[in-house]
Amino acid sequence: MSRKLISQGSPFETQIGYSRAVVQGDWVFVSGTTGFDYATMEISEDVAEQTAQCLRNIEWALEQADASLKDIVRVQYLLPVAEDFEACWPALREAFGEIRPAATMLSAGLADPRMKIEIEVTALKHPV
Repeated sequence: MSRKLISQGSPFETQIGYSRAVVQGDWVFVSGTTGFDYATMEISEDVAEQTAQCLRNIEWALEQADASLKDIVRVQYLLPVAEDFEACWPALREAFGEIRPAATMLSAGLADPRMKIEIEVTALKHPV
């Protein structure tokens, strides 16, 4: 079974030692992804904007794996402030409203105080 590592170029990947995503056969495991724009290493202060950027980063990783948001079967949301989660719903509904993956939301501290949300997904690629 083939294994492919996908890097987005974030300095965190090298500093910590992980991949943005790992493809193992038809499965795609996307690491917890934050709202950083990895091209500029900037992050919005707004949790809704961070959510939208997380989804763009995840979508990019899935494309590198020949997958898409439609292939996501599991999603986990991590937020330091649980009350911020509702502000994320519009972007999440737009991305996942028709897909409806299994989901969990946890409130936990994140590695950088600027991070207001982290999203991790698992996808199962559908045959073309």
